[in-house]
Amino acid sequence: MSLADLDGFEGKVALITGGARGQGRSHALRLAEAGVDIVVCDACTRIPAASYAMPTLEDLQETAQLIQDMDRRVIARQVDVRDLGALEALVAETRDELGRLDFVVANAAIASYGTALELSDDAWQELIDINLIGVWHTVRAAAPLVIEGRRGGSIVLTSSAAGERGLYGLVHYVAAKHGVVGMARALANEFGQHNVRVNAVLPGTVNTPMAANPATYALYRPDLESPTVEDCEEVMLGLNLLPVKWVEAADISNAVAFLLSDQSRYVTGISLPVDAGYVTKTI
Repeated sequence: MSLADLDGFEGKVALITGGARGQGRSHALRLAEAGVDIVVCDACTRIPAASYAMPTLEDLQETAQLIQDMDRRVIARQVDVRDLGALEALVAETRDELGRLDFVVANAAIASYGTALELSDDAWQELIDINLIGVWHTVRAAAPLVIEGRRGGSIVLTSSAAGERGLYGLVHYVAAKHGVVGMARALANEFGQHNVRVNAVLPGTVNTPMAANPATYALYRPDLESPTVEDCEEVMLGLNLLPVKWVEAADISNAVAFLLSDQSRYVTGISLPVDAGYVTKTI
């Protein structure tokens, strides 16, 4: 099914967090291509717990320009999902400037690594604050405007394959992403009466800066001093049922677009893996 085959996008408005680059940018461009006006935000600041460079304000501005180039309206703001007040202000701006909100994609997240006995309290708290509480803040700020429109709507929370599996060296990330799955299920029960659907998408290893970086490669190949992606290929292939190292951001965007579209109008409360078989793999 191509994007053109999906219905229910023209004239709608979507809020996407973590949209400066990677999956968030991919989601924003996919929806803009379909006729959706976009509200996009990102922290664009250093996050000490993260094991790789964060997106910049220039990255966020580039996302906004790409959306404008598609003749879609766009609001792009530097907002950290840990700041509920800033998210509420962004939603108020969305109401004033665009008049509605139909879709929410709570995508912002970071990754860091460390076993339970190695992690500092600060590293634990920072990741939980962004990956779990930040998702809650996004829904808490945005859902009232979606419901207020009385047109129904769709919310997608980005969990992870780690929302279904317990992964070594990722206890904080696993805890947060399991929490996101539970949040989606609970919110689906609460928001169904408003014809607002809530689902979780579970990416596997995605070819974006969050995964494609030296810290991730070191996790895969601790036996090497400075492993490259080529050094990790056998390990990465071994994680999946399908013969690929990772999936692309566009693959996650395809799933997000489906979960937002009218084609999934009776789909709510599910967790949809897009992971080349990572979650299912037992062999």
